[in-house]
Amino acid sequence: MSTQADVKSVDTLAFVRAALIAYAHDSGQALADIEIEGQRGIDYITVDRAGYWKAEIRRAAEAVNQAIKDLEYCRAYKKVGDNTPSCIEEKKALEKARKRLAQAEEKAELVRRWTPVVLQQFREACVRLVRFREVLDVDCPRAIAALDRKIKALENYRNTTGPRGQVGSGSGNAATVTRQLDEADESAETAAAPETDAP
Repeated sequence: MSTQADVKSVDTLAFVRAALIAYAHDSGQALADIEIEGQRGIDYITVDRAGYWKAEIRRAAEAVNQAIKDLEYCRAYKKVGDNTPSCIEEKKALEKARKRLAQAEEKAELVRRWTPVVLQQFREACVRLVRFREVLDVDCPRAIAALDRKIKALENYRNTTGPRGQVGSGSGNAATVTRQLDEADESAETAAAPETDAP
């Protein structure tokens, strides 16, 4: 380990500290936005679309039943003599209603099939984000605290009076600032060490 500190500017450390604070805040906000938007997408598929296509199946089934009744009515009551009416419009309406019902059933099946897949993927993404959340909630505050200690030690060193009455002479107090920085590092390592339960 070096016995002297080679610090060009304390202001640079203060800038790094401010940038780290901004990074932690912005990243935390982005992480919260990701979780909110992800949950919104999950709700759209599992709740909104599931309910929508279920209602569409019901409406389409009612339309098919009505189209069948209309076709039967046409065949029974529009008959002229021995001529069977073509009922083209009613047949087209029934075919259209059946296609609509088939489409709604297909969409509902897709929603049912993809719901567990989407939920699983979202859960896995949330698990991956847990480590990043720990970095923001634990590691960043520790790093900021360590920077605070180092900045304070350097400020104290800069304001120290040297042998000839000069402030922050540097060479005369290199051991002092090195000792202060070493103590700041040891404090940071102690704070970062995991606590163990006593036996």
